[in-house]
Amino acid sequence: MIMKKSLFLIPAAAALSLPAAAVVRTVLTPNKCSDYAAPEAGDYALELARKLSEMVRYETVSHANVAEVEKFLGFHKVLERLFPLVHEKLEKTVIDGNLLFKWKGTGDGMPILLMSHQDVVPAEGKWEHEPFSGDIADGKVWGRGTSDTKASVMAFFQAVEELLSEGYTPKCDVYLASSCTEEWAGDGAPKIVKELQHRGVELFLVCDEGGGIISEPIGGVKGNFAMVGVFEKGKGDVKFTARSSGGHASAPTKNTPIARLAAFVNDVETHNYFRREFPPEVAAMFKSLAPYAAFPLKLVMGNLWLFAPVLKPVLGRISAQAGAMLQTTVAFTMQSGSDACNVLPQEATVSANMRFIPHQGEKESLEIIRKIAEKHGLETEVIHSNDYTPAVDINGAAFRQVEAVISETFPGLPVSPYVMTGATDAQFYQPVCKSCIRFAPVIYGPEQMKGMHGLNENIEYNCLPDAVSFYKNLIRAQENR
Repeated sequence: MIMKKSLFLIPAAAALSLPAAAVVRTVLTPNKCSDYAAPEAGDYALELARKLSEMVRYETVSHANVAEVEKFLGFHKVLERLFPLVHEKLEKTVIDGNLLFKWKGTGDGMPILLMSHQDVVPAEGKWEHEPFSGDIADGKVWGRGTSDTKASVMAFFQAVEELLSEGYTPKCDVYLASSCTEEWAGDGAPKIVKELQHRGVELFLVCDEGGGIISEPIGGVKGNFAMVGVFEKGKGDVKFTARSSGGHASAPTKNTPIARLAAFVNDVETHNYFRREFPPEVAAMFKSLAPYAAFPLKLVMGNLWLFAPVLKPVLGRISAQAGAMLQTTVAFTMQSGSDACNVLPQEATVSANMRFIPHQGEKESLEIIRKIAEKHGLETEVIHSNDYTPAVDINGAAFRQVEAVISETFPGLPVSPYVMTGATDAQFYQPVCKSCIRFAPVIYGPEQMKGMHGLNENIEYNCLPDAVSFYKNLIRAQENR
């Protein structure tokens, strides 16, 4: 009997020792503080703000499947006036409003490409400052496109402009690119990529927007952090249709199209049909951020080997953004039914936007949602879908180089890999580059995050000088490889 009790106590003691080991490990891990903040704005910052303001004042809203080449050619005139040396010294190619510049280097090393899109989303609603005013007030530049993403376009054009004025020539070729269809995942970036393929170009590094210097990337992790996007989730637009013979609303039947759609939506929203897992890049992000968190969160984030099963189901409640990094998501966005209040629809629809995670990609995720729809008597139509992008190697040369340049440019700014739950033009560059990194070197606080695609978009212009320095340093860094 004593022997049996002893044998029972062994696994119990082991189980208790694991949390104890995690606590000890966490206590022994030094606490860190993210202490980077953009310097006070001076004359140079104001000069950059004025350039950005002029770019914002030229409206560059893009609309899906609408050719608006002349609008963007007009915007190119603004860029030509603001950055004359870039246009004088670099080889310029315009492809249906999309821009590609080549800066010839002195060596034959693999080139790099800096990019961000020139188009913006529509500006609706009532703004504090008119959306295309480019007002400079309260330490900010206001207007649609300030943060998404004309600030980064301005910054890398300005970086090259300054290097040219200093007589600098890069060691390898440097490309600048900017599409005019990014906001609706149009064919702008693919056209640029096709041109690069035609030239036989293979890139060492693409640096696009997407990530950035984000304030409090996860609730409880205070300060500014360089969140470097290393892959994008896939995306699908899916329509679900319920049909019936219709009829008059005065004598309704049960299980109408609207009712079936409502039951389907409720089913998907109240049950989690998609598997939650920590991709290696998300695990690395948690490990990077853990030392900057208060003890309880530090304990959990720094010991995923123990706490992952507990964290998976609750992470979405802590941070919707972080929760979306663990699984395929479904967001219902559009619906239609009868044209009259007293008519039962013969057809009703609801549409959803899905984002696919690598461990349960496009094919498997679509099959899961299709089976759920069939259970409710619905038809499924995939309007558009594409799978996730391959992940950048976070231990590879390109990521490490960007990491080093961030540390050089922004002293005290921690660097972490980051999973893109949204989409960027970088997704199209996989045929010419294995290291498509998403990082815009500007600060996105809560106000800036809220303003992107929303009201009162703005950027604090004191962050612009360091953004220019980042691109200059990234170009110069090619001398060391």
